[in-house]
Amino acid sequence: MVTLLLFLTAIALLVWGFNRARPYGKIGIFAWLQSVVLMVPWLLFFGLFTLGVYLNLAGVLLLVVVSAGLYIYLGRRLRAMGQDELMAQRLAAMVATDEAKEAGQETADDTASNGETAETSTPLDANGSGHEHSTEVRPTVEVASMPAADLAALEGIFGIDTFFRTETVPYEQGAIFKGNLRGQPDASLEQLSALAEERVGDTYRLFLIQDPSEKPVVVALPKSVDPQPLTPLQKGLTAVLGIATCLTCMEASGILLGFDLFATPAKWPSVLPLTIGILAILIAHELGHWVMAQQRGAKLSWPFFLPAWEIGSFGALTRIESVLPDRKTLFDIAFAGPAAGGLLSFGMLLLGLVLSHPGSQFQIPVEFFQGSVLVGALAKGVLGAALSEPLVDVHPLTIVGWLGLVITALNLLPAGQLDGGRIVQAIYGRKTAGRATVITLIILAIASLANPLALYWAALILFLQRNLERPALNELTEPDDARAALGLLALFLALAALLPLTPGLAGRLGIG
Repeated sequence: MVTLLLFLTAIALLVWGFNRARPYGKIGIFAWLQSVVLMVPWLLFFGLFTLGVYLNLAGVLLLVVVSAGLYIYLGRRLRAMGQDELMAQRLAAMVATDEAKEAGQETADDTASNGETAETSTPLDANGSGHEHSTEVRPTVEVASMPAADLAALEGIFGIDTFFRTETVPYEQGAIFKGNLRGQPDASLEQLSALAEERVGDTYRLFLIQDPSEKPVVVALPKSVDPQPLTPLQKGLTAVLGIATCLTCMEASGILLGFDLFATPAKWPSVLPLTIGILAILIAHELGHWVMAQQRGAKLSWPFFLPAWEIGSFGALTRIESVLPDRKTLFDIAFAGPAAGGLLSFGMLLLGLVLSHPGSQFQIPVEFFQGSVLVGALAKGVLGAALSEPLVDVHPLTIVGWLGLVITALNLLPAGQLDGGRIVQAIYGRKTAGRATVITLIILAIASLANPLALYWAALILFLQRNLERPALNELTEPDDARAALGLLALFLALAALLPLTPGLAGRLGIG
């Protein structure tokens, strides 16, 4: 009965949402469809359950994967329609402005041809006092959503030695200036920003980016649209998630030790060493981000830790709360976290393998070392013939280091605002980062058929981190080759940590 009520309630909510979306036309319907594809897998599951039909895990995972794919597709269509609608409105406004100018010019020509003076042709108001007729078109200011004086002042900052402006397009609360970049991106943006501050004060930020046709444009936006700090409620959520992560790390440590901590809370002292090790890696990761952000003059939000029963935590989500100057800064901040957490994890893993000996605290199946190319190869080099036995005795640091590498590798996946996604965006640009996000989600969806953890992580990326990071002030200047090499190395090591050994390769290495 409860399931039937939930099912009927969900259907009622969908009908109510459709009625609210219908007045907004095609855009409203597509937005409603996004909510539908999120609920359909669960509606179908519970609906069939109510009818006595049970879906197995593979069927549920298939529904979720298809739902995620449709959600991404509808989101892209929705954004495209929104841009088309916005452009249509702007074109209509520009046409109306041009018609008003032509009408005003025709009126002035007719007046001149009839020999009438401005005073005799001036209309009268209700009090009989005349007002001078002006051909200035006021609606232009409304279309640009920027004061006309500011727009004119910003148009005057461009020159042949920096950026030669050819067209101005209204954009939200600012404007897009199209043209040709004549100088070096860094120097030109610095000079243009200085001129803008002289003429309109510290009101607008100038962004030097590429338009969809990959041509340089300058975008002016008010500083009021800068990233905002966390609200007190959001900060409270970070604290709750932090406490929950501590608990899940303790529970995961208990599972590794062979007992359920929540069922036997008196054993909590036994889990402290492993828990402290996992938390140390998480904290090192976030400190890496924070220290680098401080050095680069950027601000980061409090971390939103992600608790997970199986491995303690999936890491944390951190927002960048300031506008970054360039892609190099984005790379440095994104890379610093995985570098700190990954090095600590690798050190723990290596030290744990070195300290492992017959009689060590943990006995794990040798298949454990087949689950990762990186861990398996490293263990073979340290433990040697011990990996030919069914059970391998290892030091606890081996387990902690492995968990840390998994957490770091998951955050290095090239998707959205994950560290890996930010690294790809910094090195290759937004277009490549967007494609990498889609490919990563597809791979995770396929992997989820064998490992439910992949499905959980894919869902988190899809709903929380799929969007790319905000553009930097200078999006044209790419990071240097050293940073690009470090980024590729980090992505390679992440894949090596997550990809399992094939049975043939494991056999040749003598693992299992």
